[in-house]
Amino acid sequence: MSLAPDATVVLLAVPLAASALLAVLPSYRLSAALNVAAAFAAFLAAASLFVAAPRPNAYIVIDDLNVVFIVLNTFVGFTASVFSATYIAHEIDTGRLGATHLRFYHAMYQFLLFAMNLALIANNIGLMWVAIELATLTTVLMVGIYRTQAAIEAAWKYFILGSVGIALALFGTILIYMAAQPVVGEGVPAMLWTTLIEHAPQFDETLLDLAFVFLLLGYGTKVGLAPLHAWLPDAHAEGPTPISAVLSGLLLNVALYAVLRFKLLLDGNARALAPGPLMVTLGLVSTVFAAFMLYRRRDVKRMFAYSSIEHMGIIVFAFGVGGPLANFAGLLHMAMHSLTKSAIFYAVGQIAQVKGTQQIAEIRGLTVSHPLLGWSLVFGVFAIVGLPPMGVFMSEFLIVSSAFERAPWLALTLAAGVLLALGALVLRMQGMAFGAPVGPTAPAKASALPMLSHFALVLIAGVWLPPPLVAWFQHVAQLLR
Repeated sequence: MSLAPDATVVLLAVPLAASALLAVLPSYRLSAALNVAAAFAAFLAAASLFVAAPRPNAYIVIDDLNVVFIVLNTFVGFTASVFSATYIAHEIDTGRLGATHLRFYHAMYQFLLFAMNLALIANNIGLMWVAIELATLTTVLMVGIYRTQAAIEAAWKYFILGSVGIALALFGTILIYMAAQPVVGEGVPAMLWTTLIEHAPQFDETLLDLAFVFLLLGYGTKVGLAPLHAWLPDAHAEGPTPISAVLSGLLLNVALYAVLRFKLLLDGNARALAPGPLMVTLGLVSTVFAAFMLYRRRDVKRMFAYSSIEHMGIIVFAFGVGGPLANFAGLLHMAMHSLTKSAIFYAVGQIAQVKGTQQIAEIRGLTVSHPLLGWSLVFGVFAIVGLPPMGVFMSEFLIVSSAFERAPWLALTLAAGVLLALGALVLRMQGMAFGAPVGPTAPAKASALPMLSHFALVLIAGVWLPPPLVAWFQHVAQLLR
């Protein structure tokens, strides 16, 4: 009997049930253990989808494209839950969070995983929109969990800008339904991916073009593309560090997945607008803009938030260029960025706890006072800027190479943005990692295992990729056109 239908139930039911239970559990140890166990169960269920996938129905679809996102989503969700178990313990010990906050945090964490999983496996474009909206509202609440003035302001900013983005995405979704209705009829069939992609060549190209503009702007807000990015640095700076890792490593990918799904609809209609140039433009603007903004950051979490904007720009640029090589590189870069950036936030979260600050100027000499954190920060920066032999280097090299074949000037602009970002991050890293130590020297208490496991995977991927993974990515790259 196939395990895949049960796997989709686990992906949704386990985090949802865990969320309800964690809302009432008073014990920190028990709730932390349950949070980790539920996240691990979801990861195992996602991994089983590589072996057997259920047939699509009116609610759920599992295909080669979303399995990549689901497995990555659940893996980082699991490691972030392990990191949370010890990170949140320190926040409780220092009085930043209380018992009520603890129950709220764990319940919302599992509900966020449920919403993201639902968005990735939903066959109905309306259901996907609802799931992404639920994920947005959940993260808004978690960003403001510390109840400081800055945290509440960041949460409100995220809520307002996120609401604008999701409203634009809703309008685009309605336009897609209007384009499909004359062809496939009214009701649910006109909202199913499996039906839409089959009949895409028959849709009204004008409605498809207009819909994609709204969808790219709407979901692009969630991706963090400039100039729609303003919520992202504040949310990272003021929210709990595990949520920063989830935002950069997961939620941005979920919104990107939605964009790619709708891109497939336009690609399937020969008369429709080519989505590539729009994606290339937004991706390039985001990359170059974020690279310049990195030089002016004073908060370490805010700095790495702009790094996420830069890398999401690179990924969107790759998918905009299109073709087997660029799409393969975009998928690889998405995976490498998720693993690397979440690991960096694991390190930064511990650094902020032991130093009592997120200000770059007040963090010095980490390799002397906290060798593991200091050298992990050095490794993380080298990895995220794309120095060899890291996995990000391989993906960025492939993206620039594929772009040179089609548009050399665009490739040069992208390479310039990548080099600018490299200079900014290495410059900031030197001061924090080396020199005479400044500030407290108490040891870090959060677990380093999630961070080290991510860094190990990124290093291995830069040297060797398993042939089955390469074949899978190549197949998905062909699907994306």
